[in-house]
Amino acid sequence: MPTAVWALMVAQALALCAMPLIVLIGGIVGLQLSESPQWATLPVAMVIIATAFSVLPAARLAQHWGRKPLFVAAMGQGVLGSLCAVMALSLSSFFLFVVACALLGSLVAVIQQFRFVAMDMVEPDQQAVIASRLLLVGLFSAFVGPELATLAQWWPESGFRASFLALAVLYGLAGLVLWRVLPIAPVTTFNNDVMTGRSWPELFRQPRLWLAVSAGSCGYAIMSYLMTATPLSMTDSYGFSVDEAKWVIQSHIVAMFLPSIASGFLIRRLGHWWVILMGFLVLLVSIAVSWFDATFVHFWGGLVLLGIGWNFLFVAGTALLAGCYEPAEATRVQGMNDALVFGLQAFGALASGAVVLLLGWQGLLLTTLPLLLLLLVVLIRVRPSQLTA
Repeated sequence: MPTAVWALMVAQALALCAMPLIVLIGGIVGLQLSESPQWATLPVAMVIIATAFSVLPAARLAQHWGRKPLFVAAMGQGVLGSLCAVMALSLSSFFLFVVACALLGSLVAVIQQFRFVAMDMVEPDQQAVIASRLLLVGLFSAFVGPELATLAQWWPESGFRASFLALAVLYGLAGLVLWRVLPIAPVTTFNNDVMTGRSWPELFRQPRLWLAVSAGSCGYAIMSYLMTATPLSMTDSYGFSVDEAKWVIQSHIVAMFLPSIASGFLIRRLGHWWVILMGFLVLLVSIAVSWFDATFVHFWGGLVLLGIGWNFLFVAGTALLAGCYEPAEATRVQGMNDALVFGLQAFGALASGAVVLLLGWQGLLLTTLPLLLLLLVVLIRVRPSQLTA
């Protein structure tokens, strides 16, 4: 692999530690700081909302600044957001904590560009493998992110402030790696005229584009919806400890990224359509396992299957999307895809806290079925043979 791809992998592993940390403690901190428990998951949702609103601006900034300045600046923003969270916890300010989560969330939109940059560096037949390897480094984030929360046990006088101080250090290291290794020139050449290329109706005449967008957005929305509600539901509704919730979230995030060892190979061997179907079926089984009972084993098993299903959908959808546009159309199509993916993810994360309080854990699980049905309809309408054209 090119050296720049290795740099992107290292930086992504360090920078993505914020997500599992906030998923694990965001709802807990929100419940402690907010006046109403219905807003407990707002900090987690704000990470995703900020991501959704930052996707298109990040794409435009990449055009004008180039990838390297944008990526390094984003890591600097991560340091700022982490320190803002430290201040929020020191002042017991729910508003400031939400602001910190928004700062950390908006840079995730920049991190999401890493996969497109990496795929641009290799031949088309290697793009699925590279996309899966970028996800594979998330195993580091899966372990380190939640472990940052345990720093509160080592320094009880600091509480979760120690976690966010450590996160600031990780962002600083990621920025240093990108600054030293990433090429100065933009990796992808963009045309300043954003309307260059085919129109949206012409683009959406491609069955593969419908399937790519549906797989990524439905998978991400369901995964975020259930993952966000899990720690709050386990600790507040069922009496599990934070350590038990941490183990479930860690296992879930490992399951999100570990299948990347095989998912790229499966796409090359079986094709995008079949891997997306596999992801759909795994998500369906995940919901069934989680709904059956609310024991620790069912929480753990359901969230592990949720991670595996998300991986198949996201990797296959990302690899399929890369074949849906010409270079002049890349910014528009990538931006549209990520805006939809993270817009639905943000809605799911924001709604999960209120829904789980209103309907309970099993009721929350049943509300995912319409989105799964939508994905099934797209799978039925788009035949495997249409993806090879």
